[in-house]
Amino acid sequence: MLKLKNVSKFYYSKGIVATGFTKVSLNFELGEFIAITGESGSGKSTLLNVISGLDSYEEGEMYVNGSETSHYTEKDYESYRKKYIGNIFQNFNLVNSYTVYQNIELVLLLNGARKKDVKKKIIEIIKQVDLEKYKDRKVSKLSGGQKQRVAIARALAQDTPFILADEPTGNLDKESSKSVLELLHKISKDKLVIVVTHNYDQIKEYVTRKITMHDGKVLEDKKIKDFNSVTLNKDNEIKDIKWYNKIRLGFRNAFNIPIKFLLIFVVYSFIVFAMFFAMSSFKEAEYLTSLEGYNQFFQNTSNKRIVIKKLDNKAFTEEDYINIKKINNVKGIIKDDLSLDSYVSLSSDSYYFYGGILSLNLIDGIDEGRMPENDKEIVIEVSENDYYIENNKEDVLNSEYSIENLYDYINNKAYKVKIVGIKYIKKQSLNNYGYSNFYVNDAIVKKISDNVNKEYSEIKYTFAGMEYISYPYSIYNEILPSKKVPAGKVVISEDLSYNCKNFKCKDYSFNINLENLYYKTSLNLKVSKMYTKKTFANLTGYKYDNYNGAIFINESQYLSLFSKGFFQSSVMIEDEKLASQTITELKEYGLSTLYMPDALFNYSQEFLRILKIIKVVSLAVLIVTLFFISYFIIKIVLKSRNVYFSTLRILGASAKGTRALLNIELLVISHLSYILFICFMIVSLDFALNIEYIKNLAEYITPYDYSILYAILLLMSILITNRYSRKLFKNTVKNTYREEV
Repeated sequence: MLKLKNVSKFYYSKGIVATGFTKVSLNFELGEFIAITGESGSGKSTLLNVISGLDSYEEGEMYVNGSETSHYTEKDYESYRKKYIGNIFQNFNLVNSYTVYQNIELVLLLNGARKKDVKKKIIEIIKQVDLEKYKDRKVSKLSGGQKQRVAIARALAQDTPFILADEPTGNLDKESSKSVLELLHKISKDKLVIVVTHNYDQIKEYVTRKITMHDGKVLEDKKIKDFNSVTLNKDNEIKDIKWYNKIRLGFRNAFNIPIKFLLIFVVYSFIVFAMFFAMSSFKEAEYLTSLEGYNQFFQNTSNKRIVIKKLDNKAFTEEDYINIKKINNVKGIIKDDLSLDSYVSLSSDSYYFYGGILSLNLIDGIDEGRMPENDKEIVIEVSENDYYIENNKEDVLNSEYSIENLYDYINNKAYKVKIVGIKYIKKQSLNNYGYSNFYVNDAIVKKISDNVNKEYSEIKYTFAGMEYISYPYSIYNEILPSKKVPAGKVVISEDLSYNCKNFKCKDYSFNINLENLYYKTSLNLKVSKMYTKKTFANLTGYKYDNYNGAIFINESQYLSLFSKGFFQSSVMIEDEKLASQTITELKEYGLSTLYMPDALFNYSQEFLRILKIIKVVSLAVLIVTLFFISYFIIKIVLKSRNVYFSTLRILGASAKGTRALLNIELLVISHLSYILFICFMIVSLDFALNIEYIKNLAEYITPYDYSILYAILLLMSILITNRYSRKLFKNTVKNTYREEV
């Protein structure tokens, strides 16, 4: 059945050749109970390892059932062990974190059995070795004799024709040794049992044959008593572990040793959090850099602003605004958005602020002070590191400021407001650094808009056959509104009377033409009065010294020049990450759009390209660094599992199948670490923790980025498994078992 012919085993280490045994020729038959004895170093254990296929041989030939084995690869030896060999070791080689039942079940699952089909067989074998009441106890809590019985039960479950035991009683007391040997003797009736022992007296009453070795050679091969020769009735069918059992064992192995699970879990959590912080930091830098730039037409270049215009160039209707407000992600609408692109100045005796105007309707809360309660109160939005605010918060709040761009013409003074609330800008691009935003009521927005509309329109008037241009803020020839001038009339300076016949201009035609980007309009008026210094205040309501030379028309008609509706507006969005989706919906409504970041000339494009290259290189270096750090730690943690994985191969598992179990084990832990990371992010962003730092970083991470993080974690887990496995399985099973990976 098993034959060795001039078989030799050598070891090579650092150029030195050591002999395990030489020129051994032996025949073995089923039904024999053989003891191999000899002094330490005589080669008896090495011989057993070669017979069991745990180690290779360099010379001679070993025949199994008449077939040669010298050409066997490691894969052939895997099949050989699965088909013929049941091993029992001095140190048991059991899985201590498994129960008695699970240890026996393991060998059956590795050999392709289904879990539901093996329960009855396992219970019968447990009864056979007298461990029925311990079947659900972890092996680590058993005595030495009980552990060896589990090892024998496992060999019986494997149901192979050869049972090879290396010092099976070496660590047992006398009573346990006797029990184990009796059990081995019993199962030798229909199997070949070979026991390596240094204590022959302990086993001699059971053996049918004694082989003595000395210095790597067979010194004696002595028949002790007759045995009943047995014919091999069946040839074991070789099957590999089923995929669902791989998953089951992988899950079991992930949690069976808590400290191992915790350490690997921490490693994977470290990987995913490190990658998250790195990716989000780079994306934040890219985002802020992308906001830098300028546009000569737009001052407010907020990434939350989308400029809209109707495709037919008509004015917006109230129905339009109602429908636009219903679009997803729309926070508010600034109807006359020209005010957004005109910066204003706020000044007091001590402080000066410069920035843009926004409606109070767009504010979503303040950080200091209170919300405005009347038209003269406003909220200022500044950088959270603003020097004035940091050091003079109490003085800034409730101080009176002049809006220098908003002038009270009649009373000849600037418009006064108070700052009663402060809102902080958490993120600010460099090109907007130092600028503020002023949240004001609609009355102030209207005043600012009127001024801006005037600046963006060209006003010409024709009088007495002459054409003039009205320049804003030039006073001379500037057209101004007055409540004292009747509709259809105009009051002019007597300085213009030289154009009139006999210096009498009353009822002369006065035609005003206004043109801007969106429309043209006109007013046909008649001169009613010519003011003098004495009559100026009574006719116009203004002070002569400040507005002498201006032209005054009815206030309502003056406003009608600029009140033709809104042809350009701006949508302010809630979430800039959804900007493209919002733009699509706006276009579907029949609007042309301009998203502010797309309209910028970015003078930092070159830097942005460099930053992206740095990001790719840095992330690649980080991934490689994390891989080697993680592999080093996990390798140390898994070193204790070296024996476990070698034991699986001893029991018949293939290197491929064992690698799959390790892969599943690490993938389970990596998935759990990723799930914890996602749960932590959800809790941090939406629930109890509310960690501001995490929230800020998370703003830059998209679902795609989360999927990239997941892919990196899985890839690293697979690479760690493959690298560890290559080292673990590079040699024969016995060498792997001996070495530290």
